Amino acid sequence: MSLRLGAVAGTFLLLLASADARATPDPPLPKAPAGFTVSIVAHVPGARELAAAPNGDLFVGSLGSEVYLVPDAESKPREAHVFATLPDSSAAGVALGDGYLYVGTHRAVWRIAYEAGDQTAAQTPQKLAAVRQSAQGGHSTTSVAVSGDRLYASVGSSCNACVESDPTRATIQEMSTTGAGIHPKAIRIRNAIALAVNPASGSLWAGVAGQDELEHGHPFEIFDDISVHPGTVDYDWPNCYEDRKVARPGADCSNAPLARVVFPAYETPIGAAFYPEHPAGAHAFPAEYRGGAFVALHGSWHIPPVAPRVAFVPMHGDDPVSAVDWNDPNAQWKPFLEGFQQPGGWRNGRPTGVTIGAAGSLFVADDDAGVVYRVRPAESAAQRLP
Repeated sequence: MSLRLGAVAGTFLLLLASADARATPDPPLPKAPAGFTVSIVAHVPGARELAAAPNGDLFVGSLGSEVYLVPDAESKPREAHVFATLPDSSAAGVALGDGYLYVGTHRAVWRIAYEAGDQTAAQTPQKLAAVRQSAQGGHSTTSVAVSGDRLYASVGSSCNACVESDPTRATIQEMSTTGAGIHPKAIRIRNAIALAVNPASGSLWAGVAGQDELEHGHPFEIFDDISVHPGTVDYDWPNCYEDRKVARPGADCSNAPLARVVFPAYETPIGAAFYPEHPAGAHAFPAEYRGGAFVALHGSWHIPPVAPRVAFVPMHGDDPVSAVDWNDPNAQWKPFLEGFQQPGGWRNGRPTGVTIGAAGSLFVADDDAGVVYRVRPAESAAQRLP
């Protein structure tokens, strides 16, 4: 929601403390619904976005310059190791596609040739595009997503509410997977950090953290289908919010896009993944979760602090099962993974990236605790017929 100065200090302390991740006791496990089990499969300092390979390996972006690999994360807990070190940090965004691992860092988008089973990068990362070319400060990570031959990179704003001087800030950039033809797919979208591709349709969705300094409890956070809007879609931040409400006097919000999913203010969507409609793995989720979206809500600095969690949004294709209710931002989703915050407000974790493994498990990264969780049905649930 905000520039979250506390998060900057927290990142610094996290990186100092995580030189030896094993030296810190594991956090309490978050709580999933009945019928699911949660376990820690890897320790990764500053774990951010996730990408699952077809052979069960798991890539983990980080707040440092490293991308980590967890071998066969669908099997037993493994030691994560550095797959590649980028010449820039934070190497937070990761995505697989077209024979490459794509990485988003503070100032660039990169790709690294990859074949299933590779344990280290065989080639030097190739720079595809530059971002954050001028304006400094603000949101520092770049998320990436691949759909077919299209590569997307979201670049957060430099401020809470301003007119950007850098044309790459507060945008989602679209390009080919070679980096050619880069252009904005979405503009004036404050921090579309949670990029996700629906595997059933190839559509690009984005979870967006909105601005502060509006009336308390607003704006609602949004999760929207970017692909449904033709051309370059203008979200008109910081002039407009929610159902075309005006944030700045004199603004015309009549053409502002209406999001398809909303969450309460200050939740901060930071990672998202769609569950396959027809999973074939041994740990496939029950039918009610198939085709739906899991969204990691990182929480905010607001007092009392909004509790981090992972939410589940039931979907029919690219249509949420429940339409947006602009009077109730809790109507379209339900909590799935909770327990990252204690009753007194003390946090033992903050979820970041989410992805679905080759065998059907849900993986959730946590940059505060420096771990990656694996969530799967208990054996009885895993054996249910589709």
